[in-house]
Amino acid sequence: MKKFISQEIESYALSKSNRPSALCAQLAGHTVETKEMSVMLIGEMEASFLGFLINSISAKRVLEFGTFTGYSALAMAEQLPADGEVVTMDLDQQLEATHKEFWNKSPHGAKIKCLFGPALETVMKTEGLFDLVFIDADKTNYLNYLKISLEKLAPGGIIALDNVLWSGEVLKSASELDPEKDSSTLSIQEVNDWVRDQEGLYGTLVPIRDGIFVITKKG
Repeated sequence: MKKFISQEIESYALSKSNRPSALCAQLAGHTVETKEMSVMLIGEMEASFLGFLINSISAKRVLEFGTFTGYSALAMAEQLPADGEVVTMDLDQQLEATHKEFWNKSPHGAKIKCLFGPALETVMKTEGLFDLVFIDADKTNYLNYLKISLEKLAPGGIIALDNVLWSGEVLKSASELDPEKDSSTLSIQEVNDWVRDQEGLYGTLVPIRDGIFVITKKG
């Protein structure tokens, strides 16, 4: 993953920011040590930013597309009130042991509910509306995830899409991209353009880590 902000600046920013717990740091370390695709883990600065979003709207319910090892779910759960809930979805049930190992150590772990299966099917099993939706799953379905998230979004809620800069690949023109090899890049470009063109949405693409598109409904 390409870094858009120097390590020195990011470290300084983190030193002035609220950060996830020591348990989250342990989970991040465990992920890096044991998982081949540890690059999928969100960064500490991004976790802090998600915590800010939760606190800024007094969120109680969070929906997450893409659990991975459960770091982001735990970081968000830590910022919710005692009766808050994170509903997180993932395709890979083999990660459940890692989730439980760390979530069970946290007083906030009981706030997290993990659903396994294809997200577009699994999300239909969720009830009610959500104050924050965090999308960090397969990129080729990003627009589908966003559209269904808008239906599940509570009034005043926020959607955050991760990896929307895609290591800078989004800067490439259509002629530079192969429809098969670069399907994720093309899908992210599509969703970024779609958000920009929606009159009823207000979005800001924030260049934290690999880019987060923060979206809310106008009015």
